[in-house]
Amino acid sequence: MRLTKLEHAALVLEDSGDKLYVDPGKFTTPITESAGAVAVVITHEHDDHWTPEQLKRIRDANPDVRMFGPAGVAAAASAFPIETVRAGDEVEVGPFRLRFFGGKHAEIHRSIPIIDNLGVLVDDALYYAGDSFAVPEGVDVQVLAAPAGAPWMKISEAMDYVMQVAPRRAFPTHEMLLSTAGKALSNARLGWAAEQGGGEYLPLEPGDTIDL
Repeated sequence: MRLTKLEHAALVLEDSGDKLYVDPGKFTTPITESAGAVAVVITHEHDDHWTPEQLKRIRDANPDVRMFGPAGVAAAASAFPIETVRAGDEVEVGPFRLRFFGGKHAEIHRSIPIIDNLGVLVDDALYYAGDSFAVPEGVDVQVLAAPAGAPWMKISEAMDYVMQVAPRRAFPTHEMLLSTAGKALSNARLGWAAEQGGGEYLPLEPGDTIDL
């Protein structure tokens, strides 16, 4: 299985010609080459993680594509056939096995309502928690998508999260709000955190790929 990091929070996984997209939002270059997509996972309803335009492009190229998200996504994206999933659910679609964790978005500010958010574990290999620090209890995470910068986090929290999960490998996600200097600082801190558990940190840029 091959993972390609896209801009911001978006990822695409490929296995035997099938593709799984995760969180194709407004900070991600329009996805125009999605042939082979069997599924899309949307962790929560914020538009930096999905847009109608991105979903329409994928669905137009793949009419049978399945789309998964928590109840908040199903309500926000009601024009699309979102299959509602909850923490503890498991789904198999094409060659991909999906397991869902968590349930709530991290707090941005006490004045802002907390919305649904699910982390997803793909093939017991890649874990991405969306906009949360939900830990997949009992899972030996091979690759972690670690948040690099967001209104809902401090870098110290992301470092603690990486150390708690202790993945074998980690790479940055949710980084489009950071300057070049900010990305370098975040990479240094998250890299240190990954090393504390014996893991390796990969400072992936959009378009970079790794094999899982």
